[in-house]
Amino acid sequence: MPVGSCSCGAVYAFDATGHNLGSAFIEALVFGCNMDWDLAWGLLPEEDYLEKVVENYDYEKNLIVSGGFYEGRRISGALYFIRLHRDIREVTNQGVRKTLEQAVPASPASSAGANRGKALTKKEVEDLIRSYQIDPLLSMAGQDKRIITDLLRLLYSGDELVRLRAAEMLGKVADVIAQKEPEAVSNLLQRLFTAVSDTGASSWGAMDAIGEIIGHSAEIFAGYIPALYQFLENEALRAKVLRAVGRIAGARPELIRKSAFRFTPFLHHPEPETRGYAAWLLGHLGIAAAKEDLTRLKNEDQKIGLYENGTIVIKTVGQLASEALEKL
Repeated sequence: MPVGSCSCGAVYAFDATGHNLGSAFIEALVFGCNMDWDLAWGLLPEEDYLEKVVENYDYEKNLIVSGGFYEGRRISGALYFIRLHRDIREVTNQGVRKTLEQAVPASPASSAGANRGKALTKKEVEDLIRSYQIDPLLSMAGQDKRIITDLLRLLYSGDELVRLRAAEMLGKVADVIAQKEPEAVSNLLQRLFTAVSDTGASSWGAMDAIGEIIGHSAEIFAGYIPALYQFLENEALRAKVLRAVGRIAGARPELIRKSAFRFTPFLHHPEPETRGYAAWLLGHLGIAAAKEDLTRLKNEDQKIGLYENGTIVIKTVGQLASEALEKL
Protein backbone atom coordinates (compact mmCIF):
# COMPACT_ATOMS: atom_id res chain seq x y z
CA MET A 1 0.00 0.00 0.00
CA PRO A 2 1.17 3.58 -0.57
CA VAL A 3 2.55 5.07 2.66
CA GLY A 4 3.62 8.54 3.73
CA SER A 5 4.13 10.82 6.70
CA CYS A 6 2.56 13.95 8.16
CA SER A 7 4.25 17.02 9.62
CA CYS A 8 2.74 16.15 13.02
CA GLY A 9 4.90 13.02 13.15
CA ALA A 10 2.20 10.53 12.13
CA VAL A 11 2.61 8.05 9.28
CA TYR A 12 -0.17 6.61 7.17
CA ALA A 13 -1.05 3.81 4.74
CA PHE A 14 -3.67 4.18 2.02
CA ASP A 15 -6.22 1.41 1.47
CA ALA A 16 -7.87 1.99 -1.92
CA THR A 17 -10.83 -0.30 -1.15
CA GLY A 18 -11.56 0.66 2.43
CA HIS A 19 -12.02 -3.06 3.18
CA ASN A 20 -8.44 -3.97 4.11
CA LEU A 21 -8.01 -1.80 7.19
CA GLY A 22 -6.22 -4.58 9.07
CA SER A 23 -3.54 -4.69 6.39
CA ALA A 24 -3.39 -0.88 6.31
CA PHE A 25 -2.87 -0.81 10.09
CA ILE A 26 0.03 -3.27 9.81
CA GLU A 27 1.58 -1.39 6.86
CA ALA A 28 1.41 1.94 8.71
CA LEU A 29 2.63 0.60 12.06
CA VAL A 30 5.59 -1.30 10.60
CA PHE A 31 6.51 1.63 8.33
CA GLY A 32 6.41 3.98 11.33
CA CYS A 33 8.76 1.57 13.14
CA ASN A 34 11.23 1.87 10.25
CA MET A 35 10.36 -1.68 9.06
CA ASP A 36 11.30 -3.20 12.41
CA TRP A 37 8.62 -5.88 12.85
CA ASP A 38 9.90 -6.96 16.26
CA LEU A 39 9.49 -3.41 17.56
CA ALA A 40 6.06 -3.03 15.95
CA TRP A 41 4.59 -6.16 17.52
CA GLY A 42 5.87 -5.12 20.93
CA LEU A 43 3.92 -1.84 20.96
CA LEU A 44 0.55 -1.26 22.64
CA PRO A 45 -2.25 1.07 21.45
CA GLU A 46 -2.70 4.26 23.47
CA GLU A 47 0.37 3.43 25.55
CA ASP A 48 2.83 3.54 22.61
CA TYR A 49 0.87 5.00 19.70
CA LEU A 50 -2.37 6.66 18.62
CA GLU A 51 -4.38 5.56 15.58
CA LYS A 52 -7.07 7.15 13.44
CA VAL A 53 -8.83 6.17 10.21
CA VAL A 54 -9.95 8.79 7.67
CA GLU A 55 -12.64 7.28 5.45
CA ASN A 56 -14.02 8.23 2.01
CA TYR A 57 -10.65 9.55 0.91
CA ASP A 58 -10.09 10.21 -2.81
CA TYR A 59 -6.42 9.51 -3.48
CA GLU A 60 -6.63 10.92 -7.00
CA LYS A 61 -7.99 14.36 -5.98
CA ASN A 62 -6.69 14.45 -2.39
CA LEU A 63 -10.17 15.04 -1.04
CA ILE A 64 -12.40 13.66 1.70
CA VAL A 65 -15.75 12.95 0.07
CA SER A 66 -18.36 12.59 2.80
CA GLY A 67 -21.08 11.36 0.42
CA GLY A 68 -18.89 8.59 -0.99
CA PHE A 69 -19.34 9.63 -4.65
CA TYR A 70 -17.42 12.22 -6.68
CA GLU A 71 -17.58 12.94 -10.43
CA GLY A 72 -19.41 9.67 -11.00
CA ARG A 73 -16.83 7.65 -9.06
CA ARG A 74 -17.40 5.74 -5.85
CA ILE A 75 -14.90 6.93 -3.22
CA SER A 76 -14.22 4.24 -0.64
CA GLY A 77 -10.51 4.74 0.10
CA ALA A 78 -9.20 5.09 3.63
CA LEU A 79 -6.10 6.57 5.22
CA TYR A 80 -4.92 4.71 8.32
CA PHE A 81 -2.83 7.04 10.50
CA ILE A 82 -0.45 5.89 13.24
CA ARG A 83 1.41 8.36 15.45
CA LEU A 84 4.04 6.77 17.64
CA HIS A 85 4.81 8.42 20.96
CA ARG A 86 7.68 10.86 20.93
CA ASP A 87 10.35 8.62 22.51
CA ILE A 88 9.77 5.91 19.89
CA ARG A 89 9.70 8.44 17.03
CA GLU A 90 13.09 9.73 18.13
CA VAL A 91 14.49 6.26 17.38
CA THR A 92 12.66 5.56 14.12
CA ASN A 93 12.05 8.96 12.53
CA GLN A 94 15.39 9.30 10.76
CA GLY A 95 15.00 5.93 9.04
CA VAL A 96 11.41 6.75 8.01
CA ARG A 97 12.48 10.05 6.47
CA LYS A 98 15.34 8.37 4.61
CA THR A 99 12.96 5.74 3.21
CA LEU A 100 10.57 8.40 1.97
CA GLU A 101 13.40 10.35 0.34
CA GLN A 102 14.40 7.25 -1.65
CA ALA A 103 10.86 6.11 -2.47
CA VAL A 104 9.16 6.19 -5.86
CA PRO A 105 6.00 8.37 -5.66
CA ALA A 106 2.85 6.25 -5.90
CA SER A 107 0.44 7.21 -8.67
CA PRO A 108 -3.35 6.87 -8.26
CA ALA A 109 -3.71 5.50 -11.79
CA SER A 110 -0.97 3.38 -13.27
CA SER A 111 0.42 4.16 -16.68
CA ALA A 112 1.62 0.58 -17.07
CA GLY A 113 -0.91 -0.01 -19.80
CA ALA A 114 0.04 3.06 -21.83
CA ASN A 115 1.57 2.49 -25.24
CA ARG A 116 1.02 -1.22 -24.81
CA GLY A 117 2.44 -3.44 -27.50
CA LYS A 118 1.24 -6.87 -28.50
CA ALA A 119 0.74 -9.02 -25.42
CA LEU A 120 2.57 -12.31 -25.12
CA THR A 121 0.49 -15.46 -25.20
CA LYS A 122 0.71 -18.12 -22.48
CA LYS A 123 2.63 -20.34 -24.89
CA GLU A 124 5.09 -17.56 -25.74
CA VAL A 125 5.71 -16.86 -22.04
CA GLU A 126 6.34 -20.57 -21.39
CA ASP A 127 8.70 -20.82 -24.38
CA LEU A 128 10.67 -17.80 -23.14
CA ILE A 129 10.97 -19.39 -19.69
CA ARG A 130 12.09 -22.72 -21.13
CA SER A 131 14.75 -20.99 -23.28
CA TYR A 132 15.64 -18.66 -20.38
CA GLN A 133 15.13 -15.43 -22.35
CA ILE A 134 14.79 -12.67 -19.79
CA ASP A 135 14.65 -9.39 -21.72
CA PRO A 136 11.36 -9.95 -23.62
CA LEU A 137 9.61 -10.80 -20.34
CA LEU A 138 10.97 -7.71 -18.57
CA SER A 139 9.92 -5.57 -21.52
CA MET A 140 6.41 -7.01 -21.31
CA ALA A 141 6.27 -6.40 -17.56
CA GLY A 142 6.78 -2.69 -18.21
CA GLN A 143 3.67 -2.69 -20.38
CA ASP A 144 1.26 -5.21 -18.89
CA LYS A 145 1.18 -6.61 -15.37
CA ARG A 146 -0.98 -9.52 -16.59
CA ILE A 147 2.26 -11.35 -17.31
CA ILE A 148 2.20 -12.20 -13.58
CA THR A 149 -0.72 -14.57 -14.18
CA ASP A 150 1.13 -16.51 -16.89
CA LEU A 151 4.22 -16.86 -14.72
CA LEU A 152 2.14 -17.97 -11.72
CA ARG A 153 0.77 -20.82 -13.82
CA LEU A 154 4.31 -22.07 -14.46
CA LEU A 155 5.00 -22.34 -10.73
CA TYR A 156 2.91 -25.52 -10.93
CA SER A 157 4.84 -27.06 -13.81
CA GLY A 158 5.91 -30.67 -13.45
CA ASP A 159 9.39 -29.60 -14.59
CA GLU A 160 11.38 -28.37 -11.58
CA LEU A 161 13.69 -26.21 -13.71
CA VAL A 162 10.70 -24.47 -15.30
CA ARG A 163 9.26 -23.82 -11.83
CA LEU A 164 12.51 -22.31 -10.57
CA ARG A 165 12.99 -20.18 -13.69
CA ALA A 166 9.39 -18.96 -13.41
CA ALA A 167 9.99 -18.07 -9.75
CA GLU A 168 13.13 -16.13 -10.64
CA MET A 169 11.31 -14.33 -13.44
CA LEU A 170 8.43 -13.42 -11.13
CA GLY A 171 11.00 -11.72 -8.91
CA LYS A 172 12.40 -9.77 -11.85
CA VAL A 173 9.08 -8.70 -13.39
CA ALA A 174 7.62 -7.87 -9.97
CA ASP A 175 10.53 -5.48 -9.44
CA VAL A 176 9.59 -3.70 -12.67
CA ILE A 177 5.88 -3.57 -11.83
CA ALA A 178 6.48 -2.45 -8.23
CA GLN A 179 8.02 0.80 -9.43
CA LYS A 180 4.57 1.87 -10.65
CA GLU A 181 2.13 -0.40 -8.82
CA PRO A 182 3.59 -1.73 -5.57
CA GLU A 183 0.11 -2.72 -4.40
CA ALA A 184 -0.16 -5.20 -7.29
CA VAL A 185 3.00 -6.96 -6.10
CA SER A 186 1.86 -6.81 -2.48
CA ASN A 187 -1.33 -8.60 -3.54
CA LEU A 188 0.79 -11.15 -5.39
CA LEU A 189 2.85 -11.85 -2.27
CA GLN A 190 -0.27 -12.30 -0.18
CA ARG A 191 -1.60 -14.75 -2.78
CA LEU A 192 1.65 -16.72 -2.69
CA PHE A 193 1.66 -16.87 1.11
CA THR A 194 -1.88 -18.22 0.97
CA ALA A 195 -0.72 -20.88 -1.49
CA VAL A 196 2.11 -22.12 0.72
CA SER A 197 -0.24 -22.23 3.71
CA ASP A 198 -2.20 -24.86 1.79
CA THR A 199 -0.37 -28.15 2.28
CA GLY A 200 -1.57 -29.29 -1.13
CA ALA A 201 0.60 -26.62 -2.73
CA SER A 202 3.73 -27.36 -0.71
CA SER A 203 5.52 -29.17 -3.51
CA TRP A 204 5.22 -26.30 -6.00
CA GLY A 205 7.15 -23.09 -6.59
CA ALA A 206 5.31 -20.49 -4.50
CA MET A 207 7.94 -20.36 -1.74
CA ASP A 208 10.77 -19.87 -4.23
CA ALA A 209 8.77 -17.07 -5.87
CA ILE A 210 8.33 -15.31 -2.52
CA GLY A 211 12.09 -15.37 -1.96
CA GLU A 212 12.80 -14.05 -5.44
CA ILE A 213 10.26 -11.21 -5.20
CA ILE A 214 11.48 -10.00 -1.82
CA GLY A 215 15.13 -10.43 -2.86
CA HIS A 216 14.65 -8.31 -5.98
CA SER A 217 12.54 -5.60 -4.29
CA ALA A 218 13.73 -5.66 -0.68
CA GLU A 219 13.42 -1.89 -0.30
CA ILE A 220 9.66 -2.21 -0.69
CA PHE A 221 8.79 -5.69 0.56
CA ALA A 222 11.28 -6.49 3.33
CA GLY A 223 8.39 -6.27 5.79
CA TYR A 224 7.21 -9.67 4.56
CA ILE A 225 10.41 -11.46 5.64
CA PRO A 226 9.23 -12.34 9.19
CA ALA A 227 6.17 -14.04 7.70
CA LEU A 228 8.54 -16.59 6.10
CA TYR A 229 9.94 -17.68 9.44
CA GLN A 230 6.64 -19.16 10.65
CA PHE A 231 6.98 -21.87 7.98
CA LEU A 232 10.30 -23.11 9.38
CA GLU A 233 8.29 -25.31 11.75
CA ASN A 234 6.66 -27.08 8.78
CA GLU A 235 8.71 -30.17 7.99
CA ALA A 236 7.46 -30.33 4.39
CA LEU A 237 8.34 -26.68 3.69
CA ARG A 238 11.48 -26.15 5.78
CA ALA A 239 14.08 -26.73 3.06
CA LYS A 240 12.17 -24.49 0.63
CA VAL A 241 11.95 -21.75 3.27
CA LEU A 242 15.72 -21.88 3.82
CA ARG A 243 16.20 -21.70 0.05
CA ALA A 244 13.87 -18.68 -0.21
CA VAL A 245 15.51 -16.86 2.70
CA GLY A 246 18.90 -17.69 1.18
CA ARG A 247 17.86 -15.87 -2.01
CA ILE A 248 17.04 -12.77 0.03
CA ALA A 249 20.26 -13.08 2.04
CA GLY A 250 22.27 -13.29 -1.17
CA ALA A 251 20.88 -9.90 -2.22
CA ARG A 252 20.49 -8.14 1.15
CA PRO A 253 22.25 -10.06 3.96
CA GLU A 254 21.81 -7.21 6.44
CA LEU A 255 18.04 -7.84 6.43
CA ILE A 256 18.47 -11.45 7.56
CA ARG A 257 21.61 -11.35 9.70
CA LYS A 258 19.87 -10.50 12.98
CA SER A 259 17.75 -13.64 12.58
CA ALA A 260 20.71 -15.99 12.02
CA PHE A 261 20.00 -17.76 15.33
CA ARG A 262 16.92 -19.27 13.66
CA PHE A 263 19.01 -21.09 11.04
CA THR A 264 22.14 -22.41 12.79
CA PRO A 265 20.30 -25.32 14.50
CA PHE A 266 19.38 -26.68 11.06
CA LEU A 267 23.04 -27.52 10.42
CA HIS A 268 22.34 -30.51 12.70
CA HIS A 269 19.10 -31.54 10.97
CA PRO A 270 18.92 -35.17 9.77
CA GLU A 271 17.71 -34.16 6.29
CA PRO A 272 20.60 -33.37 3.86
CA GLU A 273 18.61 -30.70 1.96
CA THR A 274 17.92 -28.83 5.18
CA ARG A 275 21.59 -28.98 6.27
CA GLY A 276 22.81 -27.95 2.82
CA TYR A 277 20.49 -24.98 2.37
CA ALA A 278 21.17 -23.85 5.94
CA ALA A 279 24.91 -23.90 5.21
CA TRP A 280 24.40 -21.98 1.96
CA LEU A 281 22.23 -19.39 3.73
CA LEU A 282 24.65 -18.90 6.63
CA GLY A 283 27.46 -18.44 4.14
CA HIS A 284 25.62 -15.43 2.71
CA LEU A 285 25.27 -14.04 6.24
CA GLY A 286 28.91 -14.54 7.22
CA ILE A 287 28.08 -15.82 10.71
CA ALA A 288 31.38 -16.67 12.41
CA ALA A 289 29.58 -18.50 15.23
CA ALA A 290 28.58 -21.19 12.71
CA LYS A 291 32.22 -22.01 11.82
CA GLU A 292 32.52 -25.12 13.99
CA ASP A 293 29.26 -26.65 12.73
CA LEU A 294 30.09 -25.84 9.11
CA THR A 295 33.52 -27.43 9.50
CA ARG A 296 31.85 -30.62 10.75
CA LEU A 297 29.83 -30.78 7.51
CA LYS A 298 32.79 -30.39 5.12
CA ASN A 299 33.12 -34.11 4.35
CA GLU A 300 29.44 -34.88 3.81
CA ASP A 301 28.81 -36.25 0.32
CA GLN A 302 24.99 -36.12 0.09
CA LYS A 303 23.98 -34.23 -3.06
CA ILE A 304 21.34 -31.50 -3.42
CA GLY A 305 20.30 -29.19 -6.24
CA LEU A 306 20.95 -25.46 -6.07
CA TYR A 307 19.40 -23.11 -8.62
CA GLU A 308 21.91 -20.67 -10.12
CA ASN A 309 21.50 -18.44 -13.19
CA GLY A 310 18.85 -20.50 -14.92
CA THR A 311 20.29 -23.94 -14.17
CA ILE A 312 20.20 -26.46 -11.32
CA VAL A 313 23.72 -27.11 -10.08
CA ILE A 314 24.28 -30.33 -8.10
CA LYS A 315 26.50 -29.86 -5.06
CA THR A 316 27.26 -31.89 -1.98
CA VAL A 317 26.43 -30.69 1.51
CA GLY A 318 30.19 -30.64 2.12
CA GLN A 319 30.77 -28.34 -0.87
CA LEU A 320 28.14 -25.90 0.35
CA ALA A 321 29.66 -25.94 3.85
CA SER A 322 33.16 -25.34 2.45
CA GLU A 323 31.93 -22.44 0.30
CA ALA A 324 30.19 -20.95 3.35
CA LEU A 325 33.39 -21.23 5.39
CA GLU A 326 35.30 -19.35 2.68
CA LYS A 327 32.91 -16.40 3.11
CA LEU A 328 33.36 -16.14 6.88
